Amino acid sequence: MADEVESAQSPSAQSSSTPPAPNPAPAVVRDRPWVMRTYAGHSTPAESNALYRRNLAKGQTGLSVAFDLPTQTGYDPDALLAVGEVGKVGVPIAHVGDMRALFDGIPLAEMNTSMTINAPAMWLLALYQVVAEQQGADIAALTGTTQNDIVKEYLSRGTYVFPPGPSLRLTTDMIAYTVSALPKWNPINICSYHLQEAGAEPVQEIAYALSTAIAVLDAVRDSGQVPAARFDQVVERISFFVNAGVRFVEELCKMRAFTRLWDEITRDRYGVADARKRRFRYGVQVNSLGLTEAQPENNVARIVLEMLAVTLSKDARARAVQLPAWNEALGLPRPWDQQWSLRMQQVLAFESDLLEYDDLFAGSYVVEAKTDELVIAARAEVERVQAMGGVVAAVESGYLKAQLVAKHAERRARIESGEQVVVGVNRFTQSEPNPLIADLDAAIQTVDPEVEQHAVAATVRWRAERDKAAVDAALARLHADAADPMVNLMPATLACARAGVTTGEWAGALREVFGEFRAPTGIAADAPTAHASKQLAALRDYVRATGEEKGRRLRILVGKPGLDGHSNGAEQIAVRARDAGFEVVYQGIRLTPAQIAAAAVAEDVHCVGLSVLSGSHLRLVPDVLERLRTAGAGDIPVVVGGIIPDADVKTLKNAGVAEVFTPKDYDITDVISRIVDLIRAS
Repeated sequence: MADEVESAQSPSAQSSSTPPAPNPAPAVVRDRPWVMRTYAGHSTPAESNALYRRNLAKGQTGLSVAFDLPTQTGYDPDALLAVGEVGKVGVPIAHVGDMRALFDGIPLAEMNTSMTINAPAMWLLALYQVVAEQQGADIAALTGTTQNDIVKEYLSRGTYVFPPGPSLRLTTDMIAYTVSALPKWNPINICSYHLQEAGAEPVQEIAYALSTAIAVLDAVRDSGQVPAARFDQVVERISFFVNAGVRFVEELCKMRAFTRLWDEITRDRYGVADARKRRFRYGVQVNSLGLTEAQPENNVARIVLEMLAVTLSKDARARAVQLPAWNEALGLPRPWDQQWSLRMQQVLAFESDLLEYDDLFAGSYVVEAKTDELVIAARAEVERVQAMGGVVAAVESGYLKAQLVAKHAERRARIESGEQVVVGVNRFTQSEPNPLIADLDAAIQTVDPEVEQHAVAATVRWRAERDKAAVDAALARLHADAADPMVNLMPATLACARAGVTTGEWAGALREVFGEFRAPTGIAADAPTAHASKQLAALRDYVRATGEEKGRRLRILVGKPGLDGHSNGAEQIAVRARDAGFEVVYQGIRLTPAQIAAAAVAEDVHCVGLSVLSGSHLRLVPDVLERLRTAGAGDIPVVVGGIIPDADVKTLKNAGVAEVFTPKDYDITDVISRIVDLIRAS
């Protein structure tokens, strides 16, 4: 061994009496941490601004803005459909003054901001740009993301406004504008997150997100607004927003499959030669659907596992991560709960050695085999969607929605049967008292009911104090430009923002030109049914016998009052009720209490089931009850499902609600059976 060492040394070293110094260890180069965000916003722009400042002071490195449902669907706080929804699930932004207050004291030139907004994405980006200009920022340097994926809204989240064609035009115009004016901005975030929440398994999540990206890129290319030589700049600004469930290995492989297929599509379909511009750039919020109301402390373990699925693999690591809070199945998280989720990210990024290594799974035959399997299946599903005419045609035909509803029904059936274990819900249910929720009313954030009144008054005051002539001229230009398919709508939208136009006025002008749209519900009679079981067979007999006693087949109306577009639960109730033998009346989302009550009377139903997940149940449900009484149908039992605190359950029952179902009532067949009990009792 000594001879080998000497032969490797230089002549001068050989003559030296001092031993050679060992070779220095290579310096550890830590990878850059992902952007850390929490999805936040509620009540008012001022309160949300204070929350953002606190979160940034705690080490958050980017902002993720949650807008309330009226803003997301293009309504002002004083609109009829906005009743009960203002400031509940996000911050209300009605005009540029609200946006200015939201970012007061936060320099947008230095901030990376994600805005979860879709149908009115162009409008919110215009407000953001105008506020940045007022701060003196160079808009070409602005960094951030607008979600702006309208396709998944038709399938899962429900905050669409316009038909698919005009919606795709708005997206196209906005992308074309940002390539030149805001080159560092991600103008669209293809969002598969809600597809998983609506039932998609990894193959569907990959395939439908990539099909949406193809539709968007084709539309931008075919519009002629971006020169062919600059099209690769469009491709490199496309980002994705994905979901990560608790099936850790499968989710990790899903992200590697996403990465491989995106590289393939951008190279082969769009001819992007630069590998850096073909990178799959994605942010993630880990799964909220899997968070449980029962034993909610278990959600912390779920969140950590899901975070690991999108951070451990360097070759497919998320560029931005936001985590839900442990108590989101109970209600709106408090600032402390959001801080806990932020600290989980910081411990992984700064205390562990994760960022010091190359990809941990390179060469793993298990990971490679599963990734190959997902790539092959997802590629085949993308080709199937393309053969239908693309993702828009597949939305309009109802194919995509039916697939998601069916997959979700299969998942529910596995949980109900115990085949799919959910700890604390269908197994290991015995528990010690939980000190975190000993005082449940204090364990979640609540929104002051007066927030809506203040927002309405402030919006009315804003309209009264602005330059009406400037507003009228800006809206007239927007209307005219919308009627001309060859005109990019971003300049007219910016003019509206600067003139003081409101969110409802901007969307209203476009509604007049584009019309509105009602997406397929996915519960057609030929949709797949639930797995046969003895429990379901017994329920069918019970429904049939009760119908015979009542003199006709049982009929239930499933209604979604207000602007809450999360229809997954309502759809599963509708599907299971249909499978049990009910006639089901389900008209989709976004209905007023008056429409629901009128439909219940006209359809002569035996029960009304209302689904509300936005926190507006105390305003909307009593309104439905009162309208039924006024119509002489007060004897129809009304049941309610949603994320509803215990104190509110008591309030609703005192108001006349027959039964309230929350996420702990996971057995849908049992829920339908209890509804039949109520019908018999009535």
